[in-house]
Amino acid sequence: MQFTRAQLLAYGAFGFPLALVALPVYVMVPQLYAAQLGMSLATVGTLLLAARTMDAFIDPPLGRWMDGARSGGYPKFVLLSLPLLAIGFAALMLPPALSPDWLVVWFGASLVLVYLGYSIATIAHNSWGARLTQQRGERTRLTALREGCALAGVVLAAILPPLVGRTGLCISFVLALLLTAFLLLRQAPRAVALPEPKQAAHWLLPLTQSRFRWLFAVYALNGIAAAVPATLFLFFVSDRLLLPDQAPLFLLLYFLSAALALPLWTRLAARVGESRAWLVSMLLAILAFLWTSQLGAGAMLPFGVICVLTGAALGADLALPPALLAGVIGSAGHGGEHEGSYFGLWSWITKMNLALAAGISLPFLGWLGYTPGTTEASAVSALTLAYAVLPCILKTGAALALWRAPLADV
Repeated sequence: MQFTRAQLLAYGAFGFPLALVALPVYVMVPQLYAAQLGMSLATVGTLLLAARTMDAFIDPPLGRWMDGARSGGYPKFVLLSLPLLAIGFAALMLPPALSPDWLVVWFGASLVLVYLGYSIATIAHNSWGARLTQQRGERTRLTALREGCALAGVVLAAILPPLVGRTGLCISFVLALLLTAFLLLRQAPRAVALPEPKQAAHWLLPLTQSRFRWLFAVYALNGIAAAVPATLFLFFVSDRLLLPDQAPLFLLLYFLSAALALPLWTRLAARVGESRAWLVSMLLAILAFLWTSQLGAGAMLPFGVICVLTGAALGADLALPPALLAGVIGSAGHGGEHEGSYFGLWSWITKMNLALAAGISLPFLGWLGYTPGTTEASAVSALTLAYAVLPCILKTGAALALWRAPLADV
């Protein structure tokens, strides 16, 4: 099936608000609650770890639930996610004046609410896309367009807060959520009608497939490698580079580069395959982070170039793994039946990556003596190791695993 641009946009646009909520939750919230609202890094990290872990473990059953739903299909779950996302995000970004103890309760409850809505929305949206086509070129076009819309949401999330504040960001998010949900539900291609399953499947069914286990392992290592610097980005820019005012510019360069690189990765994947194209992007990221580890205070131009290079690698991380997963589902003979189960586990590992990055790196940095705003050399060196060197090690492991993985022919 050859999709028109209008069909691709109607489907992919829903990725825009999902990214608009994801960047603040994963990058801005730690600094908001730690640096502005006075929570300790240990408390913020522990709450993020607990909420993300709890949320992650409901994703596989959610995916299985979607596979077993015989009425309404994916549109029903998209509708279910909307109020959870809108209310949860507003509560998280606009906390009222509370005592320290009640602020902890508010933070944890709003995290759970927004994570639940995000889980339902992303699993339904990604499963919908995987069910639309098994053509290698078309599935890459579909995921690239979806992730391109997501990157547009990320860019807007990076530049809006300084312009309109957190209140304006929340209003923008709710409007974008409602508009793109309308396009998705009314104009996007419909997934193949859900048949009665050929077999009753446990939610761990995907793990019985060797190719999925390989892809799952690569995605996990690569995801943690990306999640650590995402969690520590604002701290690194403020306390290592001493360029806090330039953080929005760096984020803009990073995500614009990812968006602009998407067509290049799509073309490369069409020539050499999605797995080999993804491997090239990993090597690019490793070289860029090695360079990052050598930077000192005031290195604005070098870090800007690094943001362009790592952003380009991010484009591959976003577009190619979901396309590979769609191919793995098809090669396993599970297309049209068990996409929700696969993407439930996929969502689980994505969130576990983020949970481990925040729940381990933030308390560990606190234990080493790092606090936001520090000028102590040893603490800043620890921040640099965590931000730049650790991702290189993890990315190298992911690249080696991808090189060995039997994914070239899916």
